[in-house]
Amino acid sequence: MRLSKFWTLMNDEFGESYAGSLARDHVMGVLGNRTALQALEAGESPRTVWLALCEDMDVPESRRLGVDHGAKR
Repeated sequence: MRLSKFWTLMNDEFGESYAGSLARDHVMGVLGNRTALQALEAGESPRTVWLALCEDMDVPESRRLGVDHGAKR
């Protein structure tokens, strides 16, 4: 997963304002007691960070792949 996809998923699921706050402030034990931003800056993969956030924030599995913005032609 690219970092841009990570932010698309974050914004779609949590909204732009809350996504930024969540990534900056929410500490997760599974990421070594780091925030999402700290984990990403330390080299953790965006996919690992996204899935950790999904687990911690109880995002249903049906929404973990993101919002369908329409089929590409």
